[in-house]
Amino acid sequence: MLFIDGVGIGKKDLEFNPFFKYGFKTFTNFFGTIPSIDNPIIKRNNGFIFPVDARMGVEGFPQSGTGQTSIFCGINAPQFVGKHFGPYPYSTLIPIINDKNIFIEFNRVNKKPFFMNAYPKVFFDYIDSGKSRLSVISLSAKLSGLKFNSIEDVQEGRALTAEITNERWNTKLGYNLPLLQPSDAAIRLLKAASFNDLIVYEYFLTDHLGHGRFEGNLEKTMDILDEFLFTIFSEADPSRHTILLCSDHGNFEDLFVKTHTLNPALTISYGKHASFLFENIKNLSDIKGSILHLQTII
Repeated sequence: MLFIDGVGIGKKDLEFNPFFKYGFKTFTNFFGTIPSIDNPIIKRNNGFIFPVDARMGVEGFPQSGTGQTSIFCGINAPQFVGKHFGPYPYSTLIPIINDKNIFIEFNRVNKKPFFMNAYPKVFFDYIDSGKSRLSVISLSAKLSGLKFNSIEDVQEGRALTAEITNERWNTKLGYNLPLLQPSDAAIRLLKAASFNDLIVYEYFLTDHLGHGRFEGNLEKTMDILDEFLFTIFSEADPSRHTILLCSDHGNFEDLFVKTHTLNPALTISYGKHASFLFENIKNLSDIKGSILHLQTII
């Protein structure tokens, strides 16, 4: 399960949609074309690109707190709260996250989930200080008793930084990690899939780029993500692996605005049960239940 924050299916716009402006070989080389509002469903190579409703009947722009709760807990969170809310989960959603998040559901049926992301020391200092304002995914992992990966897990090849290559950990946080090629990071993730029933990896720089809060080179950042995803889809075994790429709302696909968009969320299914996921996921709240259903048929 690849969670890519803030990516929708937008217009075929060569100026403001970076997928059309810069190209993205995960779309063009693997799936044959770039999805757009006019061409949102693409079927190719044991995989599907398709739109998923992030608004779920609630007015306003979808937000991360309610969107990610919907994905990872299988409820219509904005309807429950009465509005879209983010970036962190609304207070009344925390008991639901504690009881219904996908990690804890896998634990209940004796399946092994693994959260692939690593965190720097500053994150552990934050947790140790007693503060608890976490994203939905981090909070889900914490409440489920999953171990948070650290720099040692990155060094020993068990985890990935959220920016894939380790470069930002070195330049922004003062670490001295070896740079990791995106293709090698992808292989690391696929190897971890051999030892776990569910792998979750979170990438959030797309949302930061969409908001204009990221000072890095946009095209270079896209190339890193593209190579990472292209390798995952190219090297995964479609007879064994099922890959679901999902997002919580639109943003990155329209750089004309710095807010979220009303576009449907980008979703990709690939591999063994790609068709089932494509047929059963219509809005964000369908994702968790569809993944859990696979555990009964594998």
